[in-house]
Amino acid sequence: MSPSIAIVGAGFTGLAAAYDLRRAGWQVTVYEARDRAGGLAGGFRARGWTWSLEFFYHHWFASDRYLLEWLHEMGLRHKVRFPRPITVVYHAGEFYPFDSPTAVLHFPGLSWTDKMRLALVTLYLRLTPRWQPLEGVTAHQWLRRYLGPRAYRTLWEPLLEGKFGPYYQQVNMAWFWARIHARTPRLGTYQGGFQALADEVVALLREQGVEVRLGTPVQTVETHPQGGLTVRTAAENRRFDRVLLTLGPPYLPRLVPQLGPEQARAWSRDLPYLAAVTLVLALDRVFNPQGYYWYNIPKREGFPFLILVEHTHFVPPEAFGGDHILYVGDYVLPEHEYMGLEKEDLLARFLPGLKRIRPDFSPEWIRDMWVFRTQYAQPVPLLHHSKRLPPLRLPLPGLYWASMSHVYPWDRGTNYAVELGRRVAREMLADG
Repeated sequence: MSPSIAIVGAGFTGLAAAYDLRRAGWQVTVYEARDRAGGLAGGFRARGWTWSLEFFYHHWFASDRYLLEWLHEMGLRHKVRFPRPITVVYHAGEFYPFDSPTAVLHFPGLSWTDKMRLALVTLYLRLTPRWQPLEGVTAHQWLRRYLGPRAYRTLWEPLLEGKFGPYYQQVNMAWFWARIHARTPRLGTYQGGFQALADEVVALLREQGVEVRLGTPVQTVETHPQGGLTVRTAAENRRFDRVLLTLGPPYLPRLVPQLGPEQARAWSRDLPYLAAVTLVLALDRVFNPQGYYWYNIPKREGFPFLILVEHTHFVPPEAFGGDHILYVGDYVLPEHEYMGLEKEDLLARFLPGLKRIRPDFSPEWIRDMWVFRTQYAQPVPLLHHSKRLPPLRLPLPGLYWASMSHVYPWDRGTNYAVELGRRVAREMLADG
Protein backbone atom coordinates (compact mmCIF):
# COMPACT_ATOMS: atom_id res chain seq x y z
CA MET A 1 0.00 0.00 0.00
CA SER A 2 1.16 3.55 -0.68
CA PRO A 3 2.35 5.55 2.36
CA SER A 4 -0.12 7.81 4.15
CA ILE A 5 0.81 11.30 5.26
CA ALA A 6 -0.88 14.03 7.24
CA ILE A 7 0.15 17.61 6.51
CA VAL A 8 -0.65 20.07 9.28
CA GLY A 9 -1.22 23.51 7.76
CA ALA A 10 -2.68 24.49 4.38
CA GLY A 11 -0.34 27.38 3.65
CA PHE A 12 1.60 27.26 0.42
CA THR A 13 4.32 25.05 1.91
CA GLY A 14 1.74 22.42 2.83
CA LEU A 15 -0.14 22.75 -0.47
CA ALA A 16 3.05 22.38 -2.53
CA ALA A 17 4.15 19.33 -0.54
CA ALA A 18 0.68 17.78 -0.89
CA TYR A 19 0.78 18.31 -4.66
CA ASP A 20 4.10 16.49 -5.14
CA LEU A 21 3.40 13.68 -2.66
CA ARG A 22 0.02 12.93 -4.21
CA ARG A 23 1.54 12.86 -7.70
CA ALA A 24 4.01 10.30 -6.33
CA GLY A 25 1.08 8.11 -5.27
CA TRP A 26 0.95 8.84 -1.54
CA GLN A 27 -2.33 9.07 0.38
CA VAL A 28 -2.41 12.68 1.54
CA THR A 29 -4.60 14.40 4.15
CA VAL A 30 -4.19 18.12 4.82
CA TYR A 31 -5.43 19.61 8.11
CA GLU A 32 -6.04 23.35 8.42
CA ALA A 33 -7.37 25.07 11.54
CA ARG A 34 -8.89 27.98 9.61
CA ASP A 35 -11.88 27.71 7.32
CA ARG A 36 -9.71 28.52 4.28
CA ALA A 37 -6.31 27.59 2.87
CA GLY A 38 -3.47 30.00 2.14
CA GLY A 39 -1.88 30.54 5.56
CA LEU A 40 -0.38 33.99 5.98
CA ALA A 41 -0.98 34.61 2.26
CA GLY A 42 -4.72 34.01 2.66
CA GLY A 43 -7.29 36.75 2.45
CA PHE A 44 -10.92 37.83 2.62
CA ARG A 45 -13.47 39.46 0.36
CA ALA A 46 -15.91 42.13 1.46
CA ARG A 47 -19.30 42.70 -0.12
CA GLY A 48 -19.04 44.23 -3.58
CA TRP A 49 -15.44 43.11 -4.16
CA THR A 50 -14.55 40.86 -7.10
CA TRP A 51 -11.04 40.14 -5.76
CA SER A 52 -9.97 38.89 -2.36
CA LEU A 53 -7.58 41.02 -0.30
CA GLU A 54 -4.67 39.48 1.57
CA PHE A 55 -4.70 39.70 5.38
CA PHE A 56 -1.05 40.79 5.16
CA TYR A 57 0.18 42.69 2.05
CA HIS A 58 1.70 40.27 -0.48
CA HIS A 59 3.32 40.43 -3.88
CA TRP A 60 5.68 38.35 -5.99
CA PHE A 61 8.82 39.23 -7.90
CA ALA A 62 9.47 38.49 -11.56
CA SER A 63 12.37 36.28 -10.39
CA ASP A 64 10.14 34.00 -8.24
CA ARG A 65 10.84 30.96 -10.41
CA TYR A 66 9.78 28.27 -7.92
CA LEU A 67 6.29 29.69 -7.70
CA LEU A 68 5.99 30.43 -11.41
CA GLU A 69 7.17 26.93 -12.39
CA TRP A 70 4.66 25.38 -9.99
CA LEU A 71 1.82 27.48 -11.38
CA HIS A 72 2.86 26.49 -14.91
CA GLU A 73 2.68 22.80 -13.96
CA MET A 74 -0.84 23.29 -12.64
CA GLY A 75 -1.96 25.29 -15.68
CA LEU A 76 -2.40 28.51 -13.68
CA ARG A 77 0.53 30.61 -14.88
CA HIS A 78 -1.64 32.67 -17.24
CA LYS A 79 -3.44 34.23 -14.25
CA VAL A 80 -0.31 35.94 -12.92
CA ARG A 81 -0.17 39.72 -13.39
CA PHE A 82 3.03 41.81 -13.26
CA PRO A 83 2.37 45.56 -12.96
CA ARG A 84 5.21 47.83 -11.88
CA PRO A 85 4.10 50.02 -8.96
CA ILE A 86 6.20 52.78 -7.40
CA THR A 87 8.30 52.20 -4.26
CA VAL A 88 9.45 55.25 -2.30
CA VAL A 89 11.85 56.06 0.55
CA TYR A 90 11.70 58.84 3.12
CA HIS A 91 14.27 61.61 3.32
CA ALA A 92 14.14 65.00 5.05
CA GLY A 93 10.36 65.02 5.34
CA GLU A 94 9.62 63.88 1.78
CA PHE A 95 9.18 60.60 -0.11
CA TYR A 96 11.23 59.86 -3.22
CA PRO A 97 10.96 56.98 -5.73
CA PHE A 98 13.79 54.51 -5.23
CA ASP A 99 13.08 51.52 -7.47
CA SER A 100 15.19 52.12 -10.59
CA PRO A 101 18.69 53.34 -11.49
CA THR A 102 17.21 56.64 -12.66
CA ALA A 103 15.36 57.13 -9.39
CA VAL A 104 18.53 56.41 -7.41
CA LEU A 105 20.46 58.97 -9.46
CA HIS A 106 17.87 61.64 -8.62
CA PHE A 107 17.63 60.77 -4.92
CA PRO A 108 18.87 63.80 -2.93
CA GLY A 109 19.85 61.93 0.23
CA LEU A 110 23.12 60.51 -1.14
CA SER A 111 26.24 62.10 -2.56
CA TRP A 112 27.64 60.96 -5.91
CA THR A 113 30.30 59.01 -4.02
CA ASP A 114 27.58 57.32 -1.97
CA LYS A 115 25.65 56.45 -5.13
CA MET A 116 28.74 54.95 -6.75
CA ARG A 117 29.42 52.80 -3.71
CA LEU A 118 25.76 51.77 -3.60
CA ALA A 119 25.90 50.72 -7.26
CA LEU A 120 29.07 48.67 -6.70
CA VAL A 121 27.72 46.98 -3.56
CA THR A 122 24.41 46.17 -5.28
CA LEU A 123 26.26 44.72 -8.28
CA TYR A 124 28.45 42.62 -6.03
CA LEU A 125 25.50 41.22 -4.08
CA ARG A 126 23.63 40.45 -7.31
CA LEU A 127 26.58 38.66 -8.91
CA THR A 128 28.14 36.79 -6.00
CA PRO A 129 26.59 33.30 -5.90
CA ARG A 130 27.59 32.23 -2.39
CA TRP A 131 25.84 33.52 0.70
CA GLN A 132 27.53 31.18 3.19
CA PRO A 133 30.57 33.42 3.92
CA LEU A 134 28.20 36.30 4.66
CA GLU A 135 26.30 34.65 7.51
CA GLY A 136 29.29 35.09 9.82
CA VAL A 137 28.98 38.88 9.82
CA THR A 138 26.01 41.10 10.62
CA ALA A 139 24.32 43.21 7.96
CA HIS A 140 24.86 46.20 10.28
CA GLN A 141 28.64 45.73 10.23
CA TRP A 142 29.01 44.77 6.57
CA LEU A 143 26.81 47.48 5.09
CA ARG A 144 28.26 50.19 7.28
CA ARG A 145 31.76 49.22 6.15
CA TYR A 146 31.16 48.82 2.42
CA LEU A 147 28.42 51.38 1.79
CA GLY A 148 29.88 53.92 4.16
CA PRO A 149 28.27 55.28 7.33
CA ARG A 150 26.19 57.99 5.63
CA ALA A 151 24.61 55.81 2.94
CA TYR A 152 23.95 53.03 5.43
CA ARG A 153 22.40 55.45 7.94
CA THR A 154 20.23 57.01 5.23
CA LEU A 155 19.02 53.87 3.44
CA TRP A 156 19.36 50.53 5.14
CA GLU A 157 19.78 51.09 8.86
CA PRO A 158 16.26 52.56 9.26
CA LEU A 159 14.76 49.62 7.37
CA LEU A 160 16.66 46.99 9.35
CA GLU A 161 15.75 48.76 12.58
CA GLY A 162 12.09 48.98 11.62
CA LYS A 163 11.82 45.38 10.45
CA PHE A 164 13.78 43.66 13.23
CA GLY A 165 13.46 46.08 16.16
CA PRO A 166 15.85 45.16 19.00
CA TYR A 167 17.47 42.46 16.83
CA TYR A 168 18.44 44.70 13.92
CA GLN A 169 22.18 44.80 14.68
CA GLN A 170 22.24 40.99 15.02
CA VAL A 171 20.72 40.03 11.64
CA ASN A 172 23.30 38.34 9.46
CA MET A 173 24.41 39.62 6.06
CA ALA A 174 23.36 36.46 4.20
CA TRP A 175 19.72 37.45 4.74
CA PHE A 176 20.38 40.89 3.27
CA TRP A 177 22.28 39.32 0.35
CA ALA A 178 19.17 37.30 -0.49
CA ARG A 179 17.00 40.44 -0.62
CA ILE A 180 19.29 42.09 -3.16
CA HIS A 181 20.39 39.00 -5.07
CA ALA A 182 17.05 37.84 -6.44
CA ARG A 183 14.47 40.64 -6.21
CA THR A 184 13.16 42.70 -9.12
CA PRO A 185 11.31 46.05 -9.45
CA ARG A 186 8.42 44.27 -11.20
CA LEU A 187 5.92 42.96 -8.68
CA GLY A 188 3.30 40.31 -9.33
CA THR A 189 -0.06 39.14 -8.08
CA TYR A 190 -2.71 36.60 -8.99
CA GLN A 191 -5.95 37.33 -10.80
CA GLY A 192 -8.60 37.37 -8.10
CA GLY A 193 -6.08 37.63 -5.25
CA PHE A 194 -3.91 35.17 -3.36
CA GLN A 195 -6.93 33.58 -1.69
CA ALA A 196 -8.32 32.78 -5.14
CA LEU A 197 -5.07 30.95 -5.92
CA ALA A 198 -5.18 28.97 -2.67
CA ASP A 199 -8.81 28.00 -3.33
CA GLU A 200 -7.99 26.86 -6.87
CA VAL A 201 -5.06 24.77 -5.65
CA VAL A 202 -7.26 23.13 -3.01
CA ALA A 203 -9.84 22.29 -5.68
CA LEU A 204 -7.12 20.78 -7.86
CA LEU A 205 -5.73 18.72 -4.97
CA ARG A 206 -9.17 17.39 -4.14
CA GLU A 207 -9.67 16.37 -7.77
CA GLN A 208 -6.41 14.43 -7.51
CA GLY A 209 -7.60 12.59 -4.39
CA VAL A 210 -6.10 14.70 -1.61
CA GLU A 211 -8.31 15.01 1.47
CA VAL A 212 -8.24 18.68 2.53
CA ARG A 213 -9.90 19.21 5.89
CA LEU A 214 -10.47 22.91 6.51
CA GLY A 215 -11.69 24.16 9.87
CA THR A 216 -10.06 21.16 11.55
CA PRO A 217 -7.37 22.16 14.06
CA VAL A 218 -4.94 19.44 15.10
CA GLN A 219 -4.65 19.04 18.86
CA THR A 220 -1.58 16.81 19.14
CA VAL A 221 0.72 14.57 17.12
CA GLU A 222 2.28 11.60 18.91
CA THR A 223 3.87 8.26 18.18
CA HIS A 224 1.56 5.28 17.66
CA PRO A 225 2.36 2.05 19.59
CA GLN A 226 2.27 0.04 16.37
CA GLY A 227 4.40 2.46 14.36
CA GLY A 228 3.71 5.69 12.58
CA LEU A 229 2.08 8.71 14.17
CA THR A 230 -1.35 9.56 15.54
CA VAL A 231 -2.96 12.87 14.62
CA ARG A 232 -5.57 13.91 17.16
CA THR A 233 -8.40 16.32 16.36
CA ALA A 234 -11.57 17.10 18.28
CA ALA A 235 -13.47 14.61 16.10
CA GLU A 236 -11.08 11.66 15.76
CA ASN A 237 -7.65 10.11 16.08
CA ARG A 238 -6.02 8.89 12.86
CA ARG A 239 -2.84 6.97 12.30
CA PHE A 240 -0.44 7.98 9.50
CA ASP A 241 2.91 6.70 8.30
CA ARG A 242 4.33 10.24 8.14
CA VAL A 243 3.37 13.70 9.39
CA LEU A 244 4.59 17.05 8.05
CA LEU A 245 4.19 20.13 10.25
CA THR A 246 4.19 23.49 8.44
CA LEU A 247 3.97 25.88 11.37
CA GLY A 248 6.23 28.11 13.42
CA PRO A 249 8.41 27.27 16.45
CA PRO A 250 6.02 28.71 19.06
CA TYR A 251 3.33 26.17 18.13
CA LEU A 252 5.50 23.06 18.33
CA PRO A 253 5.57 22.42 22.12
CA ARG A 254 1.78 22.18 22.37
CA LEU A 255 1.36 20.20 19.20
CA VAL A 256 4.12 17.65 19.79
CA PRO A 257 4.61 17.35 23.56
CA GLN A 258 6.82 14.27 23.09
CA LEU A 259 9.60 16.51 21.76
CA GLY A 260 10.14 17.67 25.33
CA PRO A 261 10.30 21.11 26.94
CA GLU A 262 14.10 21.35 26.70
CA GLN A 263 14.04 20.91 22.94
CA ALA A 264 11.23 23.41 22.58
CA ARG A 265 13.11 25.97 24.66
CA ALA A 266 16.25 25.44 22.57
CA TRP A 267 14.39 26.15 19.34
CA SER A 268 12.72 29.23 20.83
CA ARG A 269 16.16 30.53 21.87
CA ASP A 270 17.88 29.74 18.56
CA LEU A 271 15.00 30.78 16.28
CA PRO A 272 13.69 34.15 17.51
CA TYR A 273 10.86 35.76 15.60
CA LEU A 274 8.66 38.84 15.46
CA ALA A 275 4.90 39.21 15.32
CA ALA A 276 2.99 41.35 12.81
CA VAL A 277 -0.12 43.50 12.87
CA THR A 278 -1.86 45.17 9.93
CA LEU A 279 -4.72 47.62 9.95
CA VAL A 280 -6.49 47.49 6.59
CA LEU A 281 -8.41 50.63 5.62
CA ALA A 282 -11.00 50.79 2.83
CA LEU A 283 -11.06 54.48 1.84
CA ASP A 284 -13.59 56.32 -0.28
CA ARG A 285 -10.80 58.18 -2.11
CA VAL A 286 -7.17 57.82 -3.13
CA PHE A 287 -4.60 58.33 -0.37
CA ASN A 288 -1.64 59.33 -2.54
CA PRO A 289 -2.46 60.97 -5.90
CA GLN A 290 1.12 60.42 -7.13
CA GLY A 291 0.53 56.69 -7.30
CA TYR A 292 2.96 55.51 -4.60
CA TYR A 293 2.42 51.85 -3.73
CA TRP A 294 5.06 50.92 -1.14
CA TYR A 295 6.42 53.38 1.40
CA ASN A 296 9.64 52.60 3.27
CA ILE A 297 8.92 54.21 6.64
CA PRO A 298 11.75 55.08 9.09
CA LYS A 299 10.29 54.56 12.55
CA ARG A 300 13.24 56.43 14.05
CA GLU A 301 11.67 59.56 12.55
CA GLY A 302 8.76 59.17 14.96
CA PHE A 303 6.30 57.25 12.78
CA PRO A 304 4.11 54.85 14.80
CA PHE A 305 4.21 52.18 12.07
CA LEU A 306 6.66 50.59 9.64
CA ILE A 307 4.33 49.52 6.88
CA LEU A 308 2.32 51.75 4.56
CA VAL A 309 1.09 50.16 1.35
CA GLU A 310 -1.56 51.64 -0.95
CA HIS A 311 -2.68 48.37 -2.49
CA THR A 312 -4.93 49.98 -5.08
CA HIS A 313 -1.89 51.51 -6.78
CA PHE A 314 -0.98 47.85 -7.46
CA VAL A 315 -4.42 46.29 -8.06
CA PRO A 316 -7.00 48.79 -9.38
CA PRO A 317 -9.79 49.88 -7.01
CA GLU A 318 -12.37 48.39 -9.40
CA ALA A 319 -11.36 44.98 -7.99
CA PHE A 320 -12.59 46.18 -4.58
CA GLY A 321 -15.86 47.81 -5.56
CA GLY A 322 -14.21 51.20 -5.91
CA ASP A 323 -12.63 51.13 -2.45
CA HIS A 324 -9.08 52.43 -2.11
CA ILE A 325 -7.15 49.96 0.04
CA LEU A 326 -4.44 51.08 2.46
CA TYR A 327 -2.39 48.76 4.66
CA VAL A 328 -0.86 50.24 7.81
CA GLY A 329 1.15 47.91 10.01
CA ASP A 330 4.22 46.93 11.92
CA TYR A 331 6.55 44.11 12.95
CA VAL A 332 6.65 44.00 16.75
CA LEU A 333 7.67 41.77 19.61
CA PRO A 334 4.90 39.25 20.37
CA GLU A 335 4.07 40.98 23.66
CA HIS A 336 3.74 44.48 22.12
CA GLU A 337 0.56 46.41 22.93
CA TYR A 338 -0.39 46.56 19.22
CA MET A 339 -1.12 42.83 19.42
CA GLY A 340 -4.04 43.43 21.77
CA LEU A 341 -5.57 46.74 20.69
CA GLU A 342 -9.00 47.01 19.12
CA LYS A 343 -8.98 48.37 15.57
CA GLU A 344 -10.32 51.78 16.66
CA ASP A 345 -7.51 52.12 19.22
CA LEU A 346 -4.94 51.01 16.68
CA LEU A 347 -6.21 53.61 14.22
CA ALA A 348 -5.84 56.25 16.93
CA ARG A 349 -2.18 55.23 17.38
CA PHE A 350 -1.52 55.32 13.62
CA LEU A 351 -3.48 58.48 12.77
CA PRO A 352 -0.69 61.00 13.56
CA GLY A 353 1.66 59.14 11.20
CA LEU A 354 -0.93 59.09 8.42
CA LYS A 355 -1.47 62.83 8.82
CA ARG A 356 2.27 63.45 8.54
CA ILE A 357 2.17 61.81 5.11
CA ARG A 358 -1.19 63.25 4.04
CA PRO A 359 -2.00 66.27 6.27
CA ASP A 360 -5.65 66.47 5.24
CA PHE A 361 -6.31 62.78 5.91
CA SER A 362 -9.53 62.29 7.88
CA PRO A 363 -11.05 59.21 9.53
CA GLU A 364 -14.24 60.18 7.69
CA TRP A 365 -12.59 58.82 4.52
CA ILE A 366 -12.65 55.31 6.00
CA ARG A 367 -15.56 53.24 4.71
CA ASP A 368 -14.52 50.13 6.65
CA MET A 369 -11.47 48.72 8.41
CA TRP A 370 -10.11 45.40 9.63
CA VAL A 371 -7.19 44.36 11.82
CA PHE A 372 -5.14 41.17 11.39
CA ARG A 373 -2.39 39.80 13.61
CA THR A 374 -0.06 36.83 13.71
CA GLN A 375 2.39 35.86 16.42
CA TYR A 376 4.87 34.24 14.03
CA ALA A 377 5.49 36.57 11.10
CA GLN A 378 9.21 37.26 10.66
CA PRO A 379 12.02 34.85 11.61
CA VAL A 380 15.16 36.62 12.83
CA PRO A 381 18.29 35.14 11.15
CA LEU A 382 21.18 35.51 13.59
CA LEU A 383 24.85 34.80 12.90
CA HIS A 384 25.47 31.33 11.46
CA HIS A 385 21.73 30.76 11.23
CA SER A 386 22.15 27.72 9.00
CA LYS A 387 23.79 25.92 11.94
CA ARG A 388 20.92 26.84 14.25
CA LEU A 389 18.21 25.39 12.03
CA PRO A 390 16.78 22.02 13.06
CA PRO A 391 16.68 19.45 10.26
CA LEU A 392 13.52 18.85 8.26
CA ARG A 393 13.38 15.42 9.94
CA LEU A 394 12.48 15.78 13.62
CA PRO A 395 13.61 13.31 16.32
CA LEU A 396 10.30 11.38 16.30
CA PRO A 397 10.33 8.74 13.51
CA GLY A 398 8.22 9.82 10.56
CA LEU A 399 7.84 13.43 11.73
CA TYR A 400 8.97 16.34 9.52
CA TRP A 401 8.93 20.09 10.05
CA ALA A 402 9.04 22.89 7.46
CA SER A 403 8.64 26.45 8.77
CA MET A 404 9.40 29.98 7.56
CA SER A 405 12.74 29.70 9.34
CA HIS A 406 13.69 26.91 6.92
CA VAL A 407 13.53 29.11 3.81
CA TYR A 408 16.76 30.80 4.96
CA PRO A 409 18.71 32.64 3.63
CA TRP A 410 15.69 33.83 1.65
CA ASP A 411 13.02 35.99 3.20
CA ARG A 412 9.57 34.54 3.88
CA GLY A 413 7.12 34.62 1.00
CA THR A 414 5.06 32.31 -1.19
CA ASN A 415 7.87 31.66 -3.68
CA TYR A 416 10.14 30.13 -1.05
CA ALA A 417 7.20 28.53 0.75
CA VAL A 418 6.56 26.57 -2.46
CA GLU A 419 10.26 25.72 -2.81
CA LEU A 420 10.36 24.51 0.80
CA GLY A 421 7.24 22.38 0.40
CA ARG A 422 8.63 20.69 -2.69
CA ARG A 423 12.04 20.22 -1.03
CA VAL A 424 10.61 18.50 2.03
CA ALA A 425 8.42 16.34 -0.25
CA ARG A 426 11.55 15.19 -2.11
CA GLU A 427 13.20 14.36 1.21
CA MET A 428 10.21 12.33 2.34
CA LEU A 429 10.05 10.45 -0.95
CA ALA A 430 13.76 9.67 -0.68
CA ASP A 431 13.19 8.27 2.81
CA GLY A 432 10.51 5.96 1.42
